[in-house]
Amino acid sequence: MSQNDQPSRTVLPIPDRPYAGPISYDASEPGTEVPAIEPLRPPTDAPNVLIVLLDDVGFGASSAFGGPCETPTAERLGAAGLRYNRFHTTALCAPTRAALLTGRNHHAVGMGAVTEVATSAPGYDSIRPNTAAPIAETLRLNGYSTAQFGKCHEVPVWQTSPLGPFDAWPTGGGGFEHFYGFLGGETNQYFPSLYHGTTPVEPERTPEEGYHLTEDLADRAIDWIRQQKALMPDKPFFTYFAPGATHAPHHVPPGWADKYKGRFDDGWDALRERTFARQIELGVIPLDAELTARHDEIPAWEDVPAELRPVLARQMEVYAGFLEHTDHQVGRVIDALEELGALEDTLVYYIVGDNGASGEGGLNGSFNEGFVFNGAGHLETPGFLAAHLDDFGTPAAYNHYAVGWAHACDTPYQWTKQVASHWGGTRCGAIVQWPRGISASGEVRSQFCHVIDIVPTILEAAGLPEPLSVNGVQQMPMHGTSMGHTFDDAAAPERHTTQYFEIFVNRGIYHQGWTAVTKHSTPWDGNAQMPALDDDVWELYGPDDWTQARDLAAEQPDKLRELQRLFLLEAVRYDVFPLDDRRIERFDPGLAGRPQLITGNSQMLFPGMGRLTENTVLNIKNKSHAVTAEVAVGEEDAGVIVAQGGAFGGWSLYLLEGRPVYCYNLLGLQRVKVAGPAPLTPGEHQVRMEFDYDGGGLGKGGAIGLFVDGVPVGEGRLGASVPLVFSPDETTDVGSDGASPVSDDYGPGSAFTGRVRFVRIDLGDDAKNADHMITANDLFRLAMARQ
Repeated sequence: MSQNDQPSRTVLPIPDRPYAGPISYDASEPGTEVPAIEPLRPPTDAPNVLIVLLDDVGFGASSAFGGPCETPTAERLGAAGLRYNRFHTTALCAPTRAALLTGRNHHAVGMGAVTEVATSAPGYDSIRPNTAAPIAETLRLNGYSTAQFGKCHEVPVWQTSPLGPFDAWPTGGGGFEHFYGFLGGETNQYFPSLYHGTTPVEPERTPEEGYHLTEDLADRAIDWIRQQKALMPDKPFFTYFAPGATHAPHHVPPGWADKYKGRFDDGWDALRERTFARQIELGVIPLDAELTARHDEIPAWEDVPAELRPVLARQMEVYAGFLEHTDHQVGRVIDALEELGALEDTLVYYIVGDNGASGEGGLNGSFNEGFVFNGAGHLETPGFLAAHLDDFGTPAAYNHYAVGWAHACDTPYQWTKQVASHWGGTRCGAIVQWPRGISASGEVRSQFCHVIDIVPTILEAAGLPEPLSVNGVQQMPMHGTSMGHTFDDAAAPERHTTQYFEIFVNRGIYHQGWTAVTKHSTPWDGNAQMPALDDDVWELYGPDDWTQARDLAAEQPDKLRELQRLFLLEAVRYDVFPLDDRRIERFDPGLAGRPQLITGNSQMLFPGMGRLTENTVLNIKNKSHAVTAEVAVGEEDAGVIVAQGGAFGGWSLYLLEGRPVYCYNLLGLQRVKVAGPAPLTPGEHQVRMEFDYDGGGLGKGGAIGLFVDGVPVGEGRLGASVPLVFSPDETTDVGSDGASPVSDDYGPGSAFTGRVRFVRIDLGDDAKNADHMITANDLFRLAMARQ
């Protein structure tokens, strides 16, 4: 194909060209010749691309950047490639991912916060506009094979049901031809809620058989890459490997954690000092950098009660093992590329964290994050935590570490994840390797870079233009700039000279080395009274202050005002306004103004329905409700009729040795069960649970009644209930209890051996006023009338 015949790639899909040559009547006539079909391919020498994005890893966690957690794969890639020590994220997971995949600022693509707190404001609605096609779609339409493995946190919560729509799913509108992973912010590493494409699937093994999600993701990625190179060796791939690690829950086989035993017994303050010294020694921070002070909101190790210290030390041992285990799985993917001979021509981005380390575990950490989600962290007393010390990191826990460890993992910077105003929230280590395309190796790059710079870099490396139109829609310009000019020139001038930051109203602006910042909210203090926006105190840091250690606001007020004005301009340009510091209120879709998939006071569920997130079923929390199931059973049928949540919070209705049982799991602390005295007789039955809520606020108790065919068969009392979230990842399933079990009466994945005709959930007055015994036709007719 001549240069003139090369297709224009600024309009995607590339328009088909009609055949314009001579046409013969008979294909056997001499001279009949039609050009051969040429499969779509990117420009010659376009590399494979592998993006590895870890979760909640602070700048000072990985050994590649001076941290205590051994990450030999990151070190190996850094030794053969480049380490970027001024690489920045948005300070929160979903916004970072949306920015990474589009090359645009996160508010401009609707992801000003996580999807669970989306509002109707343009910068916060969680809806990626079709004017910002993701890089996977751009590469696919240019002839790349594309696949994603791991976490996808960019799907609006009202679109997470099995019916979609799938526009925001990886294999829907995300541009990926293959997806294996999970939706949402986090998942249980032993009992993940997995999808293959848009189809729910279950892990092929149990924890007892050695299952761990990160290992599974690496296996799947390796299998896909091998297949791709076996079947399409001339076609480059784009692989996005984004494990849920090391986001909480911190789950890792005990051997990985045990190797760190005793290393953190002297606490987080001593760890910060050691990490800081190693960072200077490695050259990832300059010699004149200062270790920032620990804020009063974070306790000193010497002030931690003695009885709590062994638990806290174990939390960090588990986390360190988790990060090393994750890095090992990344190494397996890298090894597979090397064995295939593909590593030489693969542009690898290893981004060691989508934001700073997470302080969301609270001051003492957590054995079950459900307490944190529901504002009940005070129930996890030092005695409670100590009693569960040996279970941290195992399938029996849903654990997170304490704020002090997050702060230490963000060394040498201030604050943590969510605090977008300071480098502790936004600055993460990044490693780039491309043997064929980068001559330099083992060097550090210190140009200011941001996650939005990755897409322009990939396009430049592949010889592709920035698309002007994708799928018939004119595209907004990229907001990032390519990092390619820094690959072989450590002294290359900085091109990304201005960048705003904002998450939960923690905000700041970077401009030509200066930063002006203001911290508005503290991640682990959800009950704090927020100051008025105009009362926020701004800080100013100069170009020679690597760690934001010396506030110059009082000395240079004019410079501060200049940068504050610049923040306002950038904020208007990229849809940052209106600023919104509401937290709990934004979980309510009515208050937030986002769509709600299920409305009204009743919902019908049918056999085969499962993997329903809490945003796709009626919310039964803090109100009276009833669950009615129509079932058909034989002599020995048993199992789960319907369940919501899992081992760390939820409820289940099931048959145990033929007897009906309702179990309410209060955050793993207590399982309240109400059971019928006798097995169901063979035939059709209606099993119904009624809960009469006490009222008077969130999380209160109530009376439980259990009925079979309208006849009371059991009653009980719930002293307290889960107020906000049963589980961030486990779901509602009809005819089984997927993932970890709600009740200890059965094991994971327990399925109903009889037949469920339907399940109906009723709220409020509908629950109280409904007859104890109504027919299936009545239920169905009532449900349809409410649609």
